[in-house]
Amino acid sequence: MTGINRELTPDARNSLFNKHLPGTSQVERLLRKEGKAHIFNDRATLDAVAEAIIERGYLTGVEDETDDYERYGLYFDDAIGYQVRADGSRIPLYYAEIKIIKGTDKYHVIPRTRPRRTS
Repeated sequence: MTGINRELTPDARNSLFNKHLPGTSQVERLLRKEGKAHIFNDRATLDAVAEAIIERGYLTGVEDETDDYERYGLYFDDAIGYQVRADGSRIPLYYAEIKIIKGTDKYHVIPRTRPRRTS
C-alpha cells in the first residue's frame, strides 16, 4: 500500500523544517555540531516532496517502542536537495522521508541519502 491515508499537519515547530532549508541558522548549527546537514533545494521542493510522500510514499517502518515515529519514504528521479559538509562538499539527495509523531497527525519531512536502517 502506498501513500498516507489520513489527514496530516506539519509540526508547528519551524526549527524542524528550517534545519533542512538552505541559509538558515539551524543548518549552520548542524554544520558546526555534526559536520554535515541534509538540505532541500528550497522551501518549494520541501513542500512538493511532502505532498508526493503523502500521496505515494511507502511505509518504511514503525520502529520498536523506543522510536516515536512512523516513517514513510520515497525516491525521486531528480535531486531534491543535498548533503553539505562543513568543508563545503555536497552530495545530491534523491530520497526523503516523512516522520509522523506516533499518536498524532503531526509530521516533518527530511531529505536523506537512503531509508533509515531498521534493527
